[in-house]
Amino acid sequence: MKKNGQFAAGRRPSGIPTVAYRPTPGRPPGLEVLDLPGLAVRGVERELPLTVPVRPAFHLIVAVRSGRLTCSVDFTSYVVGPGDWLWVWPGQVLQFPEGPGDGDATVLVFPSGFPSAATDALIREGEHTSYRLVTPDAARRTALHRLLDALVEEHADLTGLALEAYVETLRDLLSVILIRLVHLADPRQQTHSGAGEPFHLFRRAVEEGFGRTHRVEDYAARLGYSARTLTRATRAALGCGAKRYIDDRVLLEAKRLLIHTSLPPAAISERIGFAYPTVFSAFFRQHTGMTPTEFRSLTKG
Repeated sequence: MKKNGQFAAGRRPSGIPTVAYRPTPGRPPGLEVLDLPGLAVRGVERELPLTVPVRPAFHLIVAVRSGRLTCSVDFTSYVVGPGDWLWVWPGQVLQFPEGPGDGDATVLVFPSGFPSAATDALIREGEHTSYRLVTPDAARRTALHRLLDALVEEHADLTGLALEAYVETLRDLLSVILIRLVHLADPRQQTHSGAGEPFHLFRRAVEEGFGRTHRVEDYAARLGYSARTLTRATRAALGCGAKRYIDDRVLLEAKRLLIHTSLPPAAISERIGFAYPTVFSAFFRQHTGMTPTEFRSLTKG
């Protein structure tokens, strides 16, 4: 394996595999509780070993109890040690370059629709947290592990409650863990956030449409807001304007495809919404100081 999660020369894929959420047969959909060997088995079953970069379409939380685990999330490498929690959000590129290792960890896997609407409203700001590794202090670590142990125990007791009560118990225990992790990742997020509904609708629209348009005005027309409203909402949420948010999202996807795939820059240009490769190259150079080809060569080296 090359650094930054690349395959050996000539073996990079033409796209980053997206892994859909798939519940264990015989269990209700919603939450999977695994260990590292179990996660590795899931990957092998899908012919996607942990060493391959993938784009999960679900949340994945790894809580390490002992040992260490090496992983990469969107170009950032992490060494997750005892007491650490790593939260990967849907759509990010995840890779375990050394496989599952020999650590002891609990892995929580769940789709975006599993937490309640109230919990979703409280945690969704965490999607914009760039630092995914959370290391609680001793008191919080103990409290989180108690919650995790209770969740693991309830998850194993499939027949102990009626199905609806069973699912709600898992949902409630998971909600407390998620809210605590978001708070620990960014303590400034107290009981409210600067991000309102216009920004959240804008974010979703950009996620769906950045491969077609990079204009704030197009998203404003689609959502029924003015471009100025979207800019104010984005600035309140993230401290940057709406156009900068779109450009950052386009740049992130360009880097993902340059690092993890064999697609030529011209094909990447088309995928991320540029009419001409020369325009993409100029955009990329403006934001990184390098052409797409230079960036790919640097990360391969």
